[in-house]
Amino acid sequence: MEYKSTRHAKYLCNYHFVWIPNKKLLVGEVAEYTKEVLKSIAEELDCEVLALEVTPDHIHLFVNCPPRYAPSYLANYFKGKSARLILKKFPELRKYTNGKLWTRSYFVSTAGNISSETIKKYVEEQWAKEDEKD
Repeated sequence: MEYKSTRHAKYLCNYHFVWIPNKKLLVGEVAEYTKEVLKSIAEELDCEVLALEVTPDHIHLFVNCPPRYAPSYLANYFKGKSARLILKKFPELRKYTNGKLWTRSYFVSTAGNISSETIKKYVEEQWAKEDEKD
C-alpha cells in the first residue's frame, strides 16, 4: 500500500470497520445498493475503498482515509448516511427494523504496511540513534 499526501501530511490510515444490521436484510438488490452507497460515501470523504463485503448479517469495510477523520466519526458517518439512503430507497425495510437499519455497535481496527512491533522497536531505538550522531 502506498502512502498518500495532503498539503501538510503524508499518511497511511487504513481502517477495518465491521457492523451489523438489526435484521438479516442485506440480500439481493438491497446488498448491491448498500455497496454502491458505501462506495459513494467513501468517495465523498476522499477515502479509498480497499475491500468491501456485504453479507446478510454484517458489513466489512476496509478503507484508507485522510487523517483529518477520527475512526469514530467515520464509523458513525458511514452507518448514518448509508442507513438514511438505504431506507429511503427501500422504505419497506422500516417495518422490519423500527426505522433503525444498523445496531449501535461497530468494530474498528487499524492496519498499515508494517507491524506494531516494528513501529515499537523503531520508536524505542530513537535515543540510540541520537547517541550515534554525537
